[in-house]
Amino acid sequence: MPSAKTLENLLNICYYNVYIGKRKGSLVVKVSTKGRYALRMLLYLAEHKDEGFISLKKIAESENISKQYLEQIVSLLISSGILRANRGKQGGYMLAREASDYTVGQLLLITERSLTPVSCLEDELNQCSRSRFCKTLPVWEGLGRVVYDYLNGITLQDILEQHKEKGSCDYVI
Repeated sequence: MPSAKTLENLLNICYYNVYIGKRKGSLVVKVSTKGRYALRMLLYLAEHKDEGFISLKKIAESENISKQYLEQIVSLLISSGILRANRGKQGGYMLAREASDYTVGQLLLITERSLTPVSCLEDELNQCSRSRFCKTLPVWEGLGRVVYDYLNGITLQDILEQHKEKGSCDYVI
């Protein structure tokens, strides 16, 4: 079983690649555009919570994201109970709860459907015929735990506070 430090180093590589891009020879954990844009949208709503419901047009313009693309994301977030919607002249969107109630992991599970590093870990019961004697399975299980714990340990509020303190949006371990 790899040490916690080894798994942390591996996660640092993965984290770097999620935000910076693919580096030759390194493991890449990919987060889709949908996941990244959803996170940006929720952070915007959290940051402007005192304004009440905010129009999708305003969010799209402020975050430089296509309104049509955000419409797809909004439907996922409403059906998941993360967003509240209001129609009409004063219509728009707002977080259903406080920013401290939502983790990056929760959001990415909605947009990505899975955060596992390998497909054989996607189901609760591993269906892979090799799982009983797979030498690499503990590596992927460990990586999956580190990624899960890391992403579920960061709330929207944590990101906003770090941004406020450091004046940047880079979240570091």
